[in-house]
Amino acid sequence: MEQITPEHPESKSADMVEGNIDRLKELFPDAFTEGKVDFEVLKQLLGGAVDEREEKYGLNWHGKRKARQLALTPSMGTLKPCKEESVDWDTTGNLFIEGDNLEVLKLLQKSYAGRVKMIYIDPPYNTGKDFVYPDDFRDNIKNYLELTGQTDDEGRKISTNAETSGRFHTDWLNMMYPRLKIARELLRNDGVIFISIDEGEAKNLKCVCDEILGEENFIAQVVWEKMYTTKNDSSLLSQCHEYVLTYVKTHTPNSIYLLPRTAEMDARYTNPDNDDRGVWKAIPLYAKGERRNGRYAVVSPKTGKTHLPQPDSHWLYAQKDTEELISDDRIYFGKDGNAQPNVKRFLTEVQQGTKSKTLWKHNEVGSNDSAKRELRDLYNAIKIPFDFPKPTSLMNRMIQIATKDNTEDIILDFFAGSGSTAHSILKANMTNSGNRKYILVQLPEIIDIDNKEQKLSHDYCKDNNMPCKITELTKDRLKKVSKKIREENPDHKGDLGFRVFKLDTSNIHAWDANTDNIEQSIDAHIDNLKHDRTEEDILYELLLKLGLNLSVPIETKSIASHTVYSVGNGRLTTCLSKSVKKESVEELAEGMIAWLQEMEAEVLDGESDAELKKARKNVFIVFRDSAFADNVAKTNLTAILKQEGYENIRSI
Repeated sequence: MEQITPEHPESKSADMVEGNIDRLKELFPDAFTEGKVDFEVLKQLLGGAVDEREEKYGLNWHGKRKARQLALTPSMGTLKPCKEESVDWDTTGNLFIEGDNLEVLKLLQKSYAGRVKMIYIDPPYNTGKDFVYPDDFRDNIKNYLELTGQTDDEGRKISTNAETSGRFHTDWLNMMYPRLKIARELLRNDGVIFISIDEGEAKNLKCVCDEILGEENFIAQVVWEKMYTTKNDSSLLSQCHEYVLTYVKTHTPNSIYLLPRTAEMDARYTNPDNDDRGVWKAIPLYAKGERRNGRYAVVSPKTGKTHLPQPDSHWLYAQKDTEELISDDRIYFGKDGNAQPNVKRFLTEVQQGTKSKTLWKHNEVGSNDSAKRELRDLYNAIKIPFDFPKPTSLMNRMIQIATKDNTEDIILDFFAGSGSTAHSILKANMTNSGNRKYILVQLPEIIDIDNKEQKLSHDYCKDNNMPCKITELTKDRLKKVSKKIREENPDHKGDLGFRVFKLDTSNIHAWDANTDNIEQSIDAHIDNLKHDRTEEDILYELLLKLGLNLSVPIETKSIASHTVYSVGNGRLTTCLSKSVKKESVEELAEGMIAWLQEMEAEVLDGESDAELKKARKNVFIVFRDSAFADNVAKTNLTAILKQEGYENIRSI
């Protein structure tokens, strides 16, 4: 029975360096000698694709190398489940995660890499005010705990990046770079990422995205009209727009979906001649310019009138093709048969949708004002606890062109803020019976009572007896949205809940010896797991480490007086009891085998022995290492399980 220790690969988040090396080995096995990369051989294999110039085009800044390294460093943390703060825990597929998004993104790698269809983020703009996540390369979890005021009584604030600082742009780029680097790995190959940004960092952000996501995968720098009135207090020009940088993971013809046709578009199609093929629109039969064989007589079959193309123009089709269209009643000569001929373009034959423009006007996707009006309606109040929320109609435009209704597409927002993204998804699902799922990540930043811009947020928390943290406001909004949708649409069966998780240190003890009292240190580490953690805390860390998603179905069963958990139809089966007595080992093992075989029968349904063996090799069975009084009990349990073909047996 292999033990998962803090040093074990399964106790960490995905190792991106190891993954990159594995992919390189697969492509260029010749470039490896004794497990190490031979760069000279690699350069030869790549030929002219290697750029060895000293001066290269690109964006560089102080700290970029460290930011890249930070993205590649595995996380040693975990996500603790918080059922009491969740809504519909047992049935929901939506996630709300509180924590530093850099660490959370790392922890999500094994479970969600290549599974996210759309990412939308509205990161803090670089305005010289509070925004910086000063990532500590040595200990990111400690850094997170300090940022969120969990390690002292000061409730410390995130540091300020003043515009007078010589590192004004570099601090912001160092914050964004590793997060985007990791986020890319979560996207599906057909995934899309949208990033809201203003003038301050738009050009730098595009350079970073070109590097991380690939210049060839750039779709557009959309202009969003956030404001439609003039700000007379502006210094020179009234700034009325922001940008939405849009990239795809892999550029394909269908990377971006069409917007649905509007009623106004369809109203242009009529059926004046009662054609059985439905409504149509008249398209001129001629086009500008001379073309050989493009000028000939077209005769109306009803009246015999002859038509020629207008001067300096030609008919769209060759004469033979035009005559076939007339025979098929696809050329219209007017009610009396004497009008200039037009081609009938049937609605059923046109593209069932329209491409989105790169200018998103306020009357189409909302504005800052419409976002505030929407929240005033939700909170039934004039004053709302959020500054500068994005309108849900803006996100809905992105949802329309990046996801489909009839799938469980996952949408990620790791700068969740007020929760506009989740609000938009719930509304979109309700409108078109969609089943999209969301993952929100937000730092539980303490709301500063001394910050004038946060006064409304602070007052709202106090008035509603809530902890003064941004995440509390986000959860509160999501609950209000769910309640409103349920009240206004009682027949709606969609998922309106969310599971709450919180970033924390691992449930597994890291060795931290007290040199003044080694004996005490050894006693404290006899149990590899922290004493203040529950079985469910440990269970969800196992899900993350083994690459199972956080909303996967979990069943429990009492076997030999122990609670046994089955995750994903037995993909992970675990007993995390603190003590397993010698005399109950056999009963526990046989009971687990019987339950696993019940689930196998449902899933495999008469598959071959080869398929059964393969399925059992993919099952992970985990126990608490300190639960066994001696190695004999542990060995016996392992032997019984292995005899039935279950080989992946771990202790933690």
